Amino acid sequence: MTTPAHTPVAASRREFLFRSGGGLGGIALNWLAAREARAAGPGSPNPLAARKPHFEPKAKRVIFLFMVGGPSQMDLFDRKPELETWAGKPLPESTGRPKSQFTDGNSGILPSTRKWKKHGQSGIEVSDLLPELGSCVDDICFLRSCWCTNTIHAPAMYELHSGRTLMGFPSLGSWVTYGLGCETDNLPAYCVMPQPEGVPEGGAPCWGSAFLPAVYQGTLLRRGASPVLNLKPPAGVSAEQNRRSFGLVKQLNEMSLTPGDTDAEARIASYELAFRMQKHAPEAVDLAKETAATRAAYGLDDKRTADFGTRLLLARRLVERGVRFVTVYSGGGPLVTQWDAHDDVNDNHQNMCGRVDKPIAALLKDLKQRGLLKDTLVVWCSEFGRTPNSQGGKGRDHNPLGYTMWLAGGGAKGGTVVGTTDEFGLKAVEDRISVNDFHATILHLLGLDHEKLTYLHSGRDERLTDVAGRVVEAAVA
Repeated sequence: MTTPAHTPVAASRREFLFRSGGGLGGIALNWLAAREARAAGPGSPNPLAARKPHFEPKAKRVIFLFMVGGPSQMDLFDRKPELETWAGKPLPESTGRPKSQFTDGNSGILPSTRKWKKHGQSGIEVSDLLPELGSCVDDICFLRSCWCTNTIHAPAMYELHSGRTLMGFPSLGSWVTYGLGCETDNLPAYCVMPQPEGVPEGGAPCWGSAFLPAVYQGTLLRRGASPVLNLKPPAGVSAEQNRRSFGLVKQLNEMSLTPGDTDAEARIASYELAFRMQKHAPEAVDLAKETAATRAAYGLDDKRTADFGTRLLLARRLVERGVRFVTVYSGGGPLVTQWDAHDDVNDNHQNMCGRVDKPIAALLKDLKQRGLLKDTLVVWCSEFGRTPNSQGGKGRDHNPLGYTMWLAGGGAKGGTVVGTTDEFGLKAVEDRISVNDFHATILHLLGLDHEKLTYLHSGRDERLTDVAGRVVEAAVA
């Protein structure tokens, strides 16, 4: 990248990944363009028409909450009293004392200092870092025995988003959109809202469509009246002038159109769709239409929670209007704004939980009050968990061997805990849930058979779960 004066500007790896893919997502109209262009062609299928699932679904849409950096399971959802007994001692040899990214496996065990409380009729324990979320446990299915295969952030993010540790495979949101289509013509089917401080380490491949048609990739949305860059009409241009400009561009493009040129048809259709999105997208993100009580519930009046609360409230408004899949990230940019608690797990998690606890609880309660939680699946996840032994005395290192994620609404079995880790919270030992299993279960709740949702690529029927995966039946209501 260069400035107008052609002076080179250094870019970080994360910035490069964002710019290389984020621009495509920022166009936002590509999927709409192809949708109308192909639908207009004689006998051409509409790639984003709403489609019937393989069987009766429990969920119709997904709000995917990704905690960037790896929250600590034993400080949030998976209490381990045995850590106090072993405080300062290395893990017993029976555990294998596995090495992590920055520790050799011999560092002393770090007990959690959090206070725990049982909540709801189910009596599920949640730490004092998430008091608001604790009030929602009867609607949540906690998966305490999750595991993945990588300890490095970006590959582990790719695995959680696409089922593989390498770039070049479609994201979960792209597969869902490919399988089910969309229920709106005026907004993208798959929306992504990163944290303002920066995108996740994995960047745009986390929401990309890879070898699936580009219409299924995630669309990056920003906050404000113009969620898509360059969507707002120029200042001083009336609605009629704007309409005539679009019409003229369409006529000029059609003059050079050759039969069967679907790319050109898509570009032509994009102008029509851009005009429509100028009307519908700003309305969808206009939070002034929400009551003061709703805005306060999401924490929009508190500096700590305002950003994440705003994005969750936008997510609710988007799924109300037919958007199929919405990803919202907590974390990105500087280490102080992600869950990567290497130095001080308490300080880090107090900061990050303070940002998300109230908004997430508000989202679940708001969806439930509106009758949307029953068919909206809310997913809380991350790329891995943390180690029971310390890093530097107060921090925790990356741990892919056992950690907690959860599902709420959309047919997930609320008030339930599935699986266990060992007494140290190190390894998943009972009802172990791989990333493939996690994905298969999400697809199942959406009425999709993960073994039948395939796409022919390079002579192979590819699927999200590759050649593995099972539905976690205990998580299904």
